[in-house]
Formats: sequence, C-alpha cells, structure tokens
Amino acid sequence: MLDDKNLYKTSISQYGEFGLIQHLTESFTISDPSTIKGIGDDAAVLDPKGKKVLVTSDILIENVHFNLAYTPLKHLGYKCVVISLSDLAAMNATPGQIIISIAVSNRFPVEALDEIYSGIHAACKQYKVDLAGGDTASSNLGLVINSTAIGYAEENEIIYRNGAKPNDLLVVSGDLGGAYFGLQVLERENVAFKSNPDLQPDLAGYSYILERQLKPEARTEVKSLLKEMDLHPTSMIDLSDGLASEIIHLSQQSKVGFSIYEEKIPMDNQVITTAEEFGINPVTGILNGGEDYELVFTIPITEHDKIKHNPNFTVIGHATADKNNVLITKGSSQVIPLTAQGWDAYLNKKKKV
Repeated sequence: MLDDKNLYKTSISQYGEFGLIQHLTESFTISDPSTIKGIGDDAAVLDPKGKKVLVTSDILIENVHFNLAYTPLKHLGYKCVVISLSDLAAMNATPGQIIISIAVSNRFPVEALDEIYSGIHAACKQYKVDLAGGDTASSNLGLVINSTAIGYAEENEIIYRNGAKPNDLLVVSGDLGGAYFGLQVLERENVAFKSNPDLQPDLAGYSYILERQLKPEARTEVKSLLKEMDLHPTSMIDLSDGLASEIIHLSQQSKVGFSIYEEKIPMDNQVITTAEEFGINPVTGILNGGEDYELVFTIPITEHDKIKHNPNFTVIGHATADKNNVLITKGSSQVIPLTAQGWDAYLNKKKKV
C-alpha cells in the first residue's frame, strides 16, 4: 500500500514531531459535550457530568495484526478506532473520545500517515467521538497504532461479563464469520500475487466479507436498541476473537456453562459459499475466527418475547448450571465441547486453551 504512485513522498523529518501532529490533526474538531479540551495541550480535559468513565485500549502491530499488502491505510485508520469503540459498546457505554498514538519507521512518508488519519477522522465523524490526543514516535518494527477509547454510562447501565444466570438466553447481534472468511480470501490472493506479480487479485463476489474484515463497524447503536426494547442483558462481550473464545470468557466470568445450537448461528450467504470454496465448515470459522465485532449477550428467558422477532438479534443458545460449554450440531444433535482457538499475538498463531 506504500507504493501508490498517487502519493507524494514527503519525509516525516520535514515536519518534526510537533509539526507532524498539528498537520495530521488540523481537520479534527470537538463535538462531544464531555470534551472540554482535546488536542493542543499537555492533556485532554474531560467532564463526565456525573457518569461513570470507561476506558479501553488496543494495539495494532504491522505483520502481527494487519498486513499492508492488502490493507488500505485509510481502512486501517478507521478500524483502529472501531475496535476500541466496540469494547465500550460491549459494556453498554456511549463513546466520547479516542486517543491515538502511532509509531512508524522511516519508510512511511507523511502522505501515508495522512491516509491513516483520514480513516481515523471518518470513524470519529461516523461515531460522533472526539480525537482527544495521542503521540507519534519512530519505530524499528514498521507501523504500530495504539488506540484508547473513553466512554460514559450511568452506573446502572453498565453491563459486565459476570452476570449470566442458568437458563438465560444467549443472543448475538448481526451475522458472523464474514471477517474471518474475508481474511481467507485476502490471504489467498496475496499468496497468488507473491508467486506471480502479474496476476490481478480476483475479489469479485466477496464485497461483503471483505468489508467485514477491512472496515468493520462497532455496534454502538445496540445500547439504544436495548433501551427501546426494554431488554436487560445480564452479561455482554464483543466478538473480537472467535465465538468460542468469547463464550468461554462469559462462562468463566459468570460461572455458568453455555449450550449453543449450530443451526441457530446467523451467517451471510457469502460466508456460506466462501466456506464451501475453501473446504471449511462455516461454523468452524465462526467459532475460531474473529474480528466480527458483533455483540454477544445474555438475557433472562422471561424477556424472550421482546426479542424473538427483532431482525437485529438472534438467540443462539442458553446458559446452563453445569459450566460446560458445548455446540449442539445440526440434525445429529451431537454435542461437541467448545475450545478457544483464538489468535495469539505472542505466538502469531491460533492457540488452544
């Protein structure tokens, strides 16, 4: 992505640290009422107005969390905001500010950073959050981005991972698996390009799953949907890792087990056809993939009527008292224990715990 002929090659050194920060952030304005002072001083000044403050942080490292061979820089900037806002959504908080710090090697021109910050700006506008600060530094490891998100909620609004009770229904927003299978397509085309640079990538017919991987969205609107439906989740988590990993997190924190039903898991047709193309069971990809950034939550079974016809949510299982986490397969009713095989950034491979 750095060899785009439409990009100039302005050296970062021409700006200096403070000049670079000013250049990258000059188009950002303040919009959230809780932001008293954002960019331009030694620290941001925020006023939570009596609410609880929630803070979360994520780091993205080149060749560990993303591959610039097929990741547009603008999309990367957008995504670095979304992944942190998704954590706030998982706790039923309203996002207010984002803080972005970037470390880059000298192979990155200023125009590359402009692209990243254009994506950050687009995400801030989309989610109505303020860029409240950050830092820039040099790196020997390529590109590293750290995002810290700050959100707000009334104390009685916050939803933790530890509140699920036996017989609670397990619910998921949206559909699953798109990001994982989008990544499989991108990796396949990248390998093909490496073997023959004259080949053009064949991405026709994969638009939905590619967008799910390269430009995911945080489900920040779920908070208002739950309020409108008078739904009261007892626990919640976002799907940054595979569905199995996140269910196990809920299980461990709430001290319950979960039974999920294969036939209930929502997936787009593009996920199904791409899984067939790769010879992978789509449910296997959903359980062990990740980066869908949908929300998984539990509700009391007494609230089932409130959600059963809502197109935004799908009931995929229920909590149990025996603390075992299982997948009940379609048709055969075979019971398969769930194991977490999410991404391990330290080992750079899937892990099994």
